[in-house]
Amino acid sequence: MIVKYLFDRVVALIGLLFLWPVLLIVAIMVKVKMPGGPTFFVQKRVGKDGRLFNCHKFRTMIPVKNNVGAEAKKGDKGWSTVSVAGDSRITPFGATLRHYKLDELPGLWDVLIGNMSFVGPRPDVPGYADKLQGDDRDVLKLRPGITGPATLKYRLEDEFLANARTLAYGLQLTAYGISKEELEKMNDHELAVWYNDNVIYPDKVRLNCYYYRHYSFIKDFQMILCTVLGKNMKYAGETI
Repeated sequence: MIVKYLFDRVVALIGLLFLWPVLLIVAIMVKVKMPGGPTFFVQKRVGKDGRLFNCHKFRTMIPVKNNVGAEAKKGDKGWSTVSVAGDSRITPFGATLRHYKLDELPGLWDVLIGNMSFVGPRPDVPGYADKLQGDDRDVLKLRPGITGPATLKYRLEDEFLANARTLAYGLQLTAYGISKEELEKMNDHELAVWYNDNVIYPDKVRLNCYYYRHYSFIKDFQMILCTVLGKNMKYAGETI
């Protein structure tokens, strides 16, 4: 993947050189629209070969005392990094940044220094990556990406998860070892976390493993274009 490696570095550098005015404007808007907190959200994520690195984004949530709280929500089972549209932690301006993926622009720096790639699996928090077993750990052989097949399929994931209750009730629940009555006992956020962990995350792993085993630079380029233009594409026998 030498071509991919070189492409990432060159395009990231070009992107930073041309887009620095946009990054500056967004950074100023974050400080104006969401005062009292940092401009950037920085969190440890799992990178290539399981190594941790600092992942950079523009902050989209209300300011708190530490970065863990900024992206996590306290529940009965601890902290969750799953967020849904309408989440009280996400500010109106933050929601706009997320919808148009502008919060991801600082990721160009992570690509430039080699921690990330333009295309690959989204960087997981340790709690998720640690659960990968067997062949699924092939995902860790890749540099995390700003976009990728799973990112395209779930490009508006927080908005998608806002309908998690309806989506969950449409599942063959016995296949997931849970009953409708158990789901009804969950609040909306708990159910969104359950749906993410049991439906979305395994599907992301499947797509990312397919990407690793069927790598194509042409497909990489197509995914980047589809991300920028907001288009769908055919991949792994489905539309993403």
